[in-house]
Amino acid sequence: MKKSNNTRVKQIKGDASFRKFFRKSKNNFTSIIITAKKEKKKNLLIYDAINKVLIKNKIFAPKLYNEGFTNNFIEVEDLGKNTLYDILKKKNSNKLNLFKKIINVLNQIQSIKDKKIKNFKNKYYTIPIYNKKILFKETSLFCSWYVEKELPKEFKIKFKKKFNKIIIKLILNLKLKNDTFVHRDFHVSNLMIKGGKIGVIDNQDALIGNRAYDLASLIDDVRLKTSNLLKDKIYKHYVQTQNKIDKNKFRNDFEILSVLRNLKIIGIFTRLAFRDNKKNYLNSIPYTWTLINRRINKNKIFDELKLLLNEYFKKKHEN
Repeated sequence: MKKSNNTRVKQIKGDASFRKFFRKSKNNFTSIIITAKKEKKKNLLIYDAINKVLIKNKIFAPKLYNEGFTNNFIEVEDLGKNTLYDILKKKNSNKLNLFKKIINVLNQIQSIKDKKIKNFKNKYYTIPIYNKKILFKETSLFCSWYVEKELPKEFKIKFKKKFNKIIIKLILNLKLKNDTFVHRDFHVSNLMIKGGKIGVIDNQDALIGNRAYDLASLIDDVRLKTSNLLKDKIYKHYVQTQNKIDKNKFRNDFEILSVLRNLKIIGIFTRLAFRDNKKNYLNSIPYTWTLINRRINKNKIFDELKLLLNEYFKKKHEN
């Protein structure tokens, strides 16, 4: 990447995607350059389209400064260096108050009515529906990566058959409609703080789906360990901000989606470790099991899943 005498371009920490990120500095102005050769449409074109939806709805997200799609990059607004993860990791942070501010942002996101937006190629992008097929395919990553690595050959087919039946049953037990804007990776590592405002990044995977999904992503976040008491307080606060939800249906879907999401994450982290050689993701798998166990131990709807995981992954399942 070229740079002039008064322009500096420095690579910054990336994420689990195929993108690379660079901070461009010129005089006192900074911006972020995102490059992607793989999954270029999603990581550049759709990313900016979703950002436009968020900005239109007065949510702080990166504005597009320049697109070089044919050259595999876009240049966007710099939302700073401070994630809410960094702040919440500090012992003296007022965690509940910060999460209440995050819930305000989530409520703004969930009030979005836009289903399509014009992208920088002047074509409309329609946000897809988070249907049962997508949910099942995502949860199946647990089998296609983690089970493949962890179970002996003679157990794999039997486990997968039982697992798939249970997961289908859980998905069919979801009660709420797919009618809400879902960020899909709504956790504190994707929330920036700049000028007192919370900004939202990593927005390209957004779908129209279940209202409980992003709250499950936020509360049962595998990257940030929080106490069960704090998790319950955040959940209670969110419910208190809602006037029209059926609390029983919402709780049912929240717990199912939390478990499905974290099974998916175990699969994704295993894939990142063995396909992409990002072995550090393996460190988060034990806590992901802890989060799954907390949900399935308290709800009879998970009895079959609990028995199956106990049979094949007893040591993991007991942590």
